[in-house]
Amino acid sequence: MTEEDTDDPYYSEPDDEPENGAGDGDSEEAAPVPAYEKSLVRLDPLQRYLSEISKYPLLTRDEERELATRIQEFNDEEAGFRMVTANLRLVVKIALEFQRVWMQNLLDLIQEGNIGLMQAARKFDPLKNVKFSYYASFWIKAYILKFIMDNWRLVKIGTTQAQRKLFFKLKKEKQRLIEQGFDPKPKLLSQNLGVSEKDVVDMDQRLDSWDLSLDAPIKDDSDSERIEFLSTPAESAEDKVARKEMEHILQEKIAVFRKSLKERELEIFDSRLFSDSPATLQEIGDRHGISRERVRQLENTVIKKLKAFLESQIPDFDTYQGGFDPSNRGSA
Repeated sequence: MTEEDTDDPYYSEPDDEPENGAGDGDSEEAAPVPAYEKSLVRLDPLQRYLSEISKYPLLTRDEERELATRIQEFNDEEAGFRMVTANLRLVVKIALEFQRVWMQNLLDLIQEGNIGLMQAARKFDPLKNVKFSYYASFWIKAYILKFIMDNWRLVKIGTTQAQRKLFFKLKKEKQRLIEQGFDPKPKLLSQNLGVSEKDVVDMDQRLDSWDLSLDAPIKDDSDSERIEFLSTPAESAEDKVARKEMEHILQEKIAVFRKSLKERELEIFDSRLFSDSPATLQEIGDRHGISRERVRQLENTVIKKLKAFLESQIPDFDTYQGGFDPSNRGSA
């Protein structure tokens, strides 16, 4: 067994044959005593959990790829165990960030985040050249956010797909429209988000009447407010590299997609959807002798094709896309 093998949690179990005569009637004395059992002050459940997960070694990028390949090709449970346990500290880090803001039970958030981590381990594609921790963070945050969304109010704030979309995107879309000089009326919001006006109005009212204000102090004796913790920390070097890798992958896939388009679709794609100075529907229509409405129909077709193509080429593309929405790039 190599030194690397000894770090594997699967080799942490005792040997079949006890050493130094253990098992000859003195087995109780030979049994190892956990550190927290020796302590004069017993650790609470969180401290005990943190102590346990700190024993699992971190993985190198090569180890991540090897384990992920074993999971994808052979559904290898041992590889899945190593991938998950090596990243349990990441879940705690993310859960702490949410707990500071939303004051939920930390162990509950960790539990939900661990489910997201397991989902990430099952779906991670080692060929995409994206660091696993970066990929897993999306799944961990998604599961924690869903838990918060389901448990924040006595009446669940997001029970349908439309409500869940609005919970995460409504305020962001309103702000985007305001910055572009538009009045974010329910009708415009419903069109942009693909939901009904009624859903927009209902969610807007719910979000405006949170049970707990973000301006409320964290504690009675604290001047700090929850809103202060909403700003994200500076992007780490690893995150920058991972983001650049994903951008490179996206550019490669888009280059392949362009080759599948017909002449008019390609012009719409280049001169309208992915142009710094998008052409208007009328300008494209005049060049091809078709109406503005026909250009709009072709544009919608291209957008649907692009989304379907990227979803087929990049696993869990919805997780990555964030603000990637070519339908918002053009002008009328």
